[in-house]
Amino acid sequence: MNLYELNHRSDKYKSRKRVGRGHAAGGGKTAGRGMNGQRSRSGFSRKRGFEGGQTPLFQRLPKRGFSNVNFRVSYDIINVGDLNLVPDGVDTVNLDLLADNGLVKKKHSRLKVLGSGTLEKKLVVEAARFSKSAQAQIEKCGGEAKTV
Repeated sequence: MNLYELNHRSDKYKSRKRVGRGHAAGGGKTAGRGMNGQRSRSGFSRKRGFEGGQTPLFQRLPKRGFSNVNFRVSYDIINVGDLNLVPDGVDTVNLDLLADNGLVKKKHSRLKVLGSGTLEKKLVVEAARFSKSAQAQIEKCGGEAKTV
């Protein structure tokens, strides 16, 4: 009995199949790659969307409309309740401070504060946008919501 035979979750203990180690090992000669062709050679890598020389699907489909992806405005989002995790002694909270403390995942150019949770500190929060409930909570604690 092996560790990976105990139950369905223990597949992580199963060692990988080592191919190209001779006939007796079970994966010899062509090592599961077949006989000839591009895929049997070492160093093979295929481009995304490559269809063997046939015109790829994304080129066959008509291109229509306008894509706004290059001009999209991305916001880092934080809830008011998460502002309680800001270190003590900090009065002004902005995107740089939140990124340095790991409170926002990606650092975009703008910050939006949402109203989920409850704020227990007096803070001056600098952000591009505030939801109405977030702004109300910040001002209720004696803080200030500055639009940058």
